[in-house]
Amino acid sequence: MPELEFYDVKSKSKFKSADFSVKEKSGRFFAVTKSKSGPHECWRVLSKDQAAKFKK
Repeated sequence: MPELEFYDVKSKSKFKSADFSVKEKSGRFFAVTKSKSGPHECWRVLSKDQAAKFKK
C-alpha cells in the first residue's frame, strides 16, 4: 500500500504510514492506523475511489 499522511490530534503532529486499514462508517470511508505517540488510532477521510483502490 502507498504511504498516507495522518494527523494525530492528541500530539498535534503529522506522520506518514503505509500500515493502515480501510473502514466504512455511516457511508464514508476512512483509513485507520495506530498512532506513533500512544495507544490511540488516527483516522483519515478517503474518497470512494481511494477506498476502492486501497481495499484491493
